[in-house]
Amino acid sequence: MCKSLIKTVAATAIAAALSVPAMAQDISVAAVVFQQDQFFRTIELGMEAAAEAAGVELLQGNSDSRLDREISLIDTYIARGVDAIVISPISATASIPALQRAHNEGIVIITYNSAIDADFPASYLNSSQRDLGESTGAMANAFIAEQFDGEANIATLGFAALLPEISGDRVNGFLDVAGDGNTLNIVAQQDAWLAEDAVQVAGDIITANPDLDIIYAANEGGTVGAVQAVRNAGRQGEVFVFGIDGSDQLAGFLLDEDDVLHGVTAQQPFEMGREAVNSALAVIAGDEVEETVIVPVLGLMRIRPDEVIAFREALGELQ
Repeated sequence: MCKSLIKTVAATAIAAALSVPAMAQDISVAAVVFQQDQFFRTIELGMEAAAEAAGVELLQGNSDSRLDREISLIDTYIARGVDAIVISPISATASIPALQRAHNEGIVIITYNSAIDADFPASYLNSSQRDLGESTGAMANAFIAEQFDGEANIATLGFAALLPEISGDRVNGFLDVAGDGNTLNIVAQQDAWLAEDAVQVAGDIITANPDLDIIYAANEGGTVGAVQAVRNAGRQGEVFVFGIDGSDQLAGFLLDEDDVLHGVTAQQPFEMGREAVNSALAVIAGDEVEETVIVPVLGLMRIRPDEVIAFREALGELQ
């Protein structure tokens, strides 16, 4: 994607957020994330922009990937009588009872980023998890063919213990496309989605597999940790990282001369957050909304630095 187009996407998102008609001041929307990283913070920025444009109250909470914390937040919002809950639920099944209670109280439920196995949410917004994995897989496919003559030793970092279906789609999508016409020797597949954990897990994998070529990480924290682990091991230019998510830090890694991170696929979290709140407001107003909304993804590669720079600049405009 060219620089002007990336900036246009960012500008369009901001303009759209500012053009939402104002609503009654007594409407309140509760927004819940399950961890605090740049991806979720940018989602929150989109939510804040939509709420401010509409003149409604936005309550924000972080479940910290803990189901008991998520349930407590939902029950608190039920007691406060919010009009809508916009949430990235921790579990497709265990998150249902608390959200069902909210729905039974007439609260609009919108899910984004992760879904639940129930039909009462009015809308679900996300990137295609398979597309995320396949997009990065396509980058790795060409890299493996060129740099390793079509055969590479690969380790993956996922988050199956947290969100098994999403992690599976991202990891399997990557492996299927990266391995198309290539030979992939999978030496390790582990969970590590927080950067501080991923540094240790990836470091252990590197130590145990001196012939490792590539680490693929299925989210931002895993990608950050994998890059740091390669650096800590002094394996720059020998072990290469591909990942998921787009942030200022990851863009910086792509632009660094250390030759570690080679490609990521970014979601558009600002747009996701903005649309999630606007969907909630539309339902409150009695309008129909799409049951599923897929937000397009964006591939970023070391070999296309101009696009990475443009992405980084667009992120800066949203802060």
